[in-house]
Amino acid sequence: MAGEKILVVDDGQENRDFIAEYVLQPNGYQPLMARDGVEGLAMISKYNPDLILLDYQMPRMNGIEMLQHMQQRGFAIPVILMTFYGSEEVAVDVYRLGVQDYIPKPFTVEEMVMSIERTLSNIRLQREKEALTERLISSNRELQTRLQELNVLYSVGKSVSALVEMDQLLPRIVDAASRLTNADEAYLYIANGRKLICQAQKTRGQKPESVSQEANDLAALRVIETGQPMLAGGENGSKSPALAYVPLVLREQIIGVLGVRSPLAGGVFSKHQAALLSTLTDYAAISIQNARAMEALRQQKENEKGRIRSLFQRFVPPQVVDQILDNPELLQLGGHRREITVLFTDIRGYTAFAENLPPERVVEMLNDYLSLAANTIMSYGGTLDKYMGDGLMAIFNAPEDQPQHTLSALQAALTLQQATRELAAQRGDGLSFSIGIHTGEAVVGYIGTDCAMNYTAVGDVVNLAKRLQEAARPGQILIESGTLERVGSAVETTPLGEFKIKGRQATATVFELTGIRAGKR
Repeated sequence: MAGEKILVVDDGQENRDFIAEYVLQPNGYQPLMARDGVEGLAMISKYNPDLILLDYQMPRMNGIEMLQHMQQRGFAIPVILMTFYGSEEVAVDVYRLGVQDYIPKPFTVEEMVMSIERTLSNIRLQREKEALTERLISSNRELQTRLQELNVLYSVGKSVSALVEMDQLLPRIVDAASRLTNADEAYLYIANGRKLICQAQKTRGQKPESVSQEANDLAALRVIETGQPMLAGGENGSKSPALAYVPLVLREQIIGVLGVRSPLAGGVFSKHQAALLSTLTDYAAISIQNARAMEALRQQKENEKGRIRSLFQRFVPPQVVDQILDNPELLQLGGHRREITVLFTDIRGYTAFAENLPPERVVEMLNDYLSLAANTIMSYGGTLDKYMGDGLMAIFNAPEDQPQHTLSALQAALTLQQATRELAAQRGDGLSFSIGIHTGEAVVGYIGTDCAMNYTAVGDVVNLAKRLQEAARPGQILIESGTLERVGSAVETTPLGEFKIKGRQATATVFELTGIRAGKR
């Protein structure tokens, strides 16, 4: 490898010219000349030569003195000493001062070339080793950087595959964008018509966060318009911050922008960093697509639930429909024992009223009275069990718990009787309800077959409530002593004595419910 700068320090003009003309120039070296050690030190400071050919005997500053000054100043440049005095004592001294080779005068061109090549070969090998080491260090550093980039991308990819919610994933993406580009700030924008909404950001000194606020970022709007990445700002003398923005594409449509600003190390962002941002936008697009798909699926499920609820609430109590929709596994034959309050109601005078009316008027009447009964009962937390002709059955404390289910049923009955009187006066038909209520244990659940089942209650409490309703006169509410014991002094009643109940051997002590005491409502 020729082309090295070689400084010749010699007080002899002829010797300097000879070395330059016959040794250095023919072999491709760049000659530098100095007449003594003082000039030699100045040339070293100015040109930093690769090799020095140094004469031993010179005026003002000889070779030994120059070597000593070089050592003091830290000039680590290889030296070949030239001298007529080749004693061993001189050789030892100069080698201690860093001389690489020693050549006595007079010398031949071949001798000098061989000495120069021998000395420079060692230097070249050392420099190649240093360059190789530097390249290896640089490659390792680059490899570490790429590994870190892959780890960041892998971490974000795992978050996407785990279907993390957008308000959790998008801050991770802007955080990754900041780390991958060593940026001070990072933003993720979503286009909403002509508006730009910032969905996630990492500002200077702050943690990444999910936001939803309108932004006025002209560079981001430009990226959306052109569909092209943007690297700008940060050049020497530029007052604008460096930025790197890339479009966010979903199904070939630009829906937003991912961008970073102000590298922490100064300067500008590179194309490689812009490519890393583009990779992150792929993850962001997948996340947004997943989120939209999940939202559409959720909305579809809610709509389906709404249709099911709307359809089946006509046949099944609303509480039961909600319970089934929330826990479909509960929809199986069987039941469990629990205490409930059962209410039966029936329209008195219905048969005579319907006898002389067209069916359409009868249906209208039934809808008015049964709708009133159903709405009143449900307003007190009752569950409609079934409609039976001109009457209905309702249960309290199932399927959901009602701590004061007995009192709620009694209040519902009294409210219904008052509302019925008002409806009858309005319609002018004089109809009214007879009501029977009883509290006790029953088996509650889905009764029937796999093909057809009803949510209902089975037990003596149901039978007795029905018999009390049948025994009640128009506008009358009958309860049994066991029901009265559960509410105590909270209600006003009139004792009616012992009733013989059809189908039961034991009699029942029956009371007429007339009101709720003040302060108990």
